[in-house]
Amino acid sequence: MIRKNQPILNFLNIASDFILITLSYPMAMYTRLELLGGHSQMPLLSPPYYFMAGCCAILTVFVYYILGLYGSQRLKQSTGELFQVPLVNGIVTLVAMSLLYLTRIMEFPRLAVALFWLFSSLLVIAKRTLCWGLLRYYRSQGYNQKYVVVVGNGHLAKQYLQNIRENPQMGILSIGYVSKAERPELGECLGSYEDLEKILVRHKPDELIVALEPHETQFMKPVLAAADKEGVRLSLIPFYNDYIPAHPTIDVIGQTRLIDMRATPLDNLGWAILKRAMDIAGSLMLIILTSPIMLATAIGVRLSSPGPILFRQERIGKNKKPFTMLKFRSMKQNAKETTAWSTNSDPRKTKFGSFIRKYSIDELPQLFNVLAGDMSLVGPRPEILFHVRHFKEEVPLYLVRQQVRPGMTGWAQVNGLRGDTSIEERVKYDIWYIENWSLELDIRILLKTAFGGMINNEQLTEDKRHE
Repeated sequence: MIRKNQPILNFLNIASDFILITLSYPMAMYTRLELLGGHSQMPLLSPPYYFMAGCCAILTVFVYYILGLYGSQRLKQSTGELFQVPLVNGIVTLVAMSLLYLTRIMEFPRLAVALFWLFSSLLVIAKRTLCWGLLRYYRSQGYNQKYVVVVGNGHLAKQYLQNIRENPQMGILSIGYVSKAERPELGECLGSYEDLEKILVRHKPDELIVALEPHETQFMKPVLAAADKEGVRLSLIPFYNDYIPAHPTIDVIGQTRLIDMRATPLDNLGWAILKRAMDIAGSLMLIILTSPIMLATAIGVRLSSPGPILFRQERIGKNKKPFTMLKFRSMKQNAKETTAWSTNSDPRKTKFGSFIRKYSIDELPQLFNVLAGDMSLVGPRPEILFHVRHFKEEVPLYLVRQQVRPGMTGWAQVNGLRGDTSIEERVKYDIWYIENWSLELDIRILLKTAFGGMINNEQLTEDKRHE
């Protein structure tokens, strides 16, 4: 039933987006010409304007389709679309403005173009948010369910069943499981692997979830054959599931499938360029905005104790490449570098240094590291070589952090893992960030940092060492 309804829902989704984007044209023109007192040589409802708006709507919907914004959203995070929609609309609007400027086939007030982007983005986001909310509510109430049969009764089957029970808003219900042995905590046992074909005919599930354990791989071929024979959609949970990253890449060499276990979204050149562009634009803007604070801090450091204004320290960056990280000096100058961690009561700290550390003002010079390309606004915090050598022997996956540029702030830090906290937990959050990176996630982290993540109640912190 789910498969039969999905094409209809996709069509309604596409059609409604097209209508809303097209309607944004008269809204934009009315606002510009009537409410804001503008003027145009052509009438408000002139056919050429509607033609241009329709072309923009078609192009926008086409890009939505390419990006996968249509189809089942049951297992997808809806928040990512809230950033993709205005981005796509903005690109299409800029293309339209460029064509109008170059061809000069019609006059179109520039403010009306901006309003067209604003209204089209808001209307599409509002529609999708409303639809998500309604679908999640109805699914949690037992409607619009996808019915699945699970093959297996081991760790993977148990984990999958627990996950769908914890997320009723996804609307996935298990009819039962197929296995050689019964495990009552998993639900109803529908039969053994040999009975799978009859089970599929009897229950007609929307999808078959294969969660066989390593010692059961001999059943894989008959299970796949039964699903194909009955035309049932099938999803596979590999027995090495717990080792696969969130977004693996699969390459094919002849009949061999290679799974890239360390593929990340930032391996995509387009996304990498976009993140770097955001770093450059963001660091430049923040350098300008915080320049009075940095100037006052430089004077304060100079007056608080003898020594240089900036503290320079070698850290390990992307691909294990060392770089010099900058900070405002917050301690009295050492005679030599040690490996001791600073604490709240460290006698080396100056009063002014304690103040700038508390509000993370001492880290503002790292904006120049971001501008130079050694760091990013968001990423795992960089470590010194001493700790990299130490942690890579004790913490699994520690050096996976070095696949991306280190950041001024990160997913671990905004989730409370600052200072004297578990390195293992910090690495888990860093790996999750790397595997699940998105532009929307970076923006969320920056907003969390700006509104609550700047105050540092340090005891021992990874960035307050060796001064």
